[in-house]
Amino acid sequence: MERQELETFLTLAEELHFGRTAERLLLSQARVSQTVKKLERKIGAPLFERTSRVVRLSPLGRQLYDDLAPLHKEMEAAVARAKDAARGVGGELNVGFLGAGAGTLTAPILTLFRERSPGVEVRMRETQFQDPLGALRGGEIDVLFTCLPVQEPDLAVGPVVINEPRLLAMPVGHPLAGRTSVSLEELAGETFFGVVNGAPAYWWDFHVPPRTPGGREIRRGQAVASFQELMTLIAAGQGISPVVASVEKYYARPGVTFVPLDDVPSAEVALIHRVVGVDARVEGFVRAVRDVVGVNGGPAAY
Repeated sequence: MERQELETFLTLAEELHFGRTAERLLLSQARVSQTVKKLERKIGAPLFERTSRVVRLSPLGRQLYDDLAPLHKEMEAAVARAKDAARGVGGELNVGFLGAGAGTLTAPILTLFRERSPGVEVRMRETQFQDPLGALRGGEIDVLFTCLPVQEPDLAVGPVVINEPRLLAMPVGHPLAGRTSVSLEELAGETFFGVVNGAPAYWWDFHVPPRTPGGREIRRGQAVASFQELMTLIAAGQGISPVVASVEKYYARPGVTFVPLDDVPSAEVALIHRVVGVDARVEGFVRAVRDVVGVNGGPAAY
């Protein structure tokens, strides 16, 4: 089996879509189709079942994928280890995360990176929204999983790992508690929270809007520095706040309830790193994130 045949087969088996496979491999759809047909002639039987709407593995294709995928993964890891050894890659990689970080993708990302770069020790560090980018800029961490938007010329953004809907966190006795959903337009006159200095104004305005879509002001009360502080003040009845969906899973506490929030865009979490001074460790981690996201069919969703 030639390398292109191997990569085309494995990618199509993961995507089950000729268009997405072509995009990942930077090939035309016709080339993907020709390569698969050539491989099927070599094997002597169909590897995929195709209709006008669906592409799926045949039983033989599934068997071949299950046999080849682990071997291909080991081969790529061996090549990556050899490259790292040749470049003397080692030391530490400090990975920052805000909130839930990369969510359920965190473990597979770290596993893949460690397989490829066994000489690098990974250290995880939580950041807070009082200064979501400070630790990265200051060199205390090398890469960061954080909520977008990030519009800073000295920071590179991507890939995106999570796409989350937005919820409204409120005390359990709030008049809006128990609703099936709430519109941001209804929240004029409510009290949201400010943020302790350090977060870009555009970043906080996206996550905690100062106005309704119709332009009516939403008052901001006490400034907060962390999710724990935010949840404590909400439970104490000091205000309400839009949050990303993972907050309900990772920071929920008695006295706080959550309702889906309408008319606001979903929130994305991406990997961020400095533009200047990118080394082999950071490059390897970015590749691991991109590969895990690609295998999972794109950003995860809560």
